Amino acid sequence: MGTTGGVRKARHGSQSRGTCDTGGAVKAGDGSVILAGLSTFLPGAESMSRALLVIDVQREYFSGALPITHPAGHLESILKVMDEAAAAGLPIAVIRHHQPDPESAIFRLNSPEWELLPEVERRPHDVLIDKQFPGSFTGTDLGSWIDEKKIDTVSISGYMTHMCCDTTARQACHRGLKVEFLRDATGTLAVENEAGSVTAEQMQTATLVAQQMFLSEVLDSKTWLDRIG
Repeated sequence: MGTTGGVRKARHGSQSRGTCDTGGAVKAGDGSVILAGLSTFLPGAESMSRALLVIDVQREYFSGALPITHPAGHLESILKVMDEAAAAGLPIAVIRHHQPDPESAIFRLNSPEWELLPEVERRPHDVLIDKQFPGSFTGTDLGSWIDEKKIDTVSISGYMTHMCCDTTARQACHRGLKVEFLRDATGTLAVENEAGSVTAEQMQTATLVAQQMFLSEVLDSKTWLDRIG
């Protein structure tokens, strides 16, 4: 899933290296490796053209129905990477979600909870993308903006780790982009529904492990900041 195993054609017809597989090992119950060494074909650092995606840092996740609880310091990490990305001249896309249903109980367009946090809204960013689905590429201009900027790497921050961040990272991988997933600049919450229940920490860990397996490079914000500095 997500593995390309070699060179593939990009949408514009040129050769594009597959980027989804990050080369993680999968181990059996006895500790033996059953999947390892898959080729990554990641572009060299000198060739990377990054954009920071800041996904859904809205009031709904603070004063609304879905308060983010994990990891500690998630908002501070997001603001830090925004500041440093701006200082380094990296393109920054702020993404904002609203539900298609105008009467929705959450993320209702133009409601107070739909608004971006002021700390994010007032920080420098190149584009504001409004979306209605978990994937930031669906029904938006994000893909064309990335193409215009000649971006080959997207760095994922924001909320929720397991929903819009995860979906956007998968979409980016499928588009042939390298994905950096910032483990401490994303966040989630405990979930309980008909399928079961998980703590916020379990949700965060499971999503990050799955992302690292084939889709993204998972790293902390300090490592990312050292990389762009």
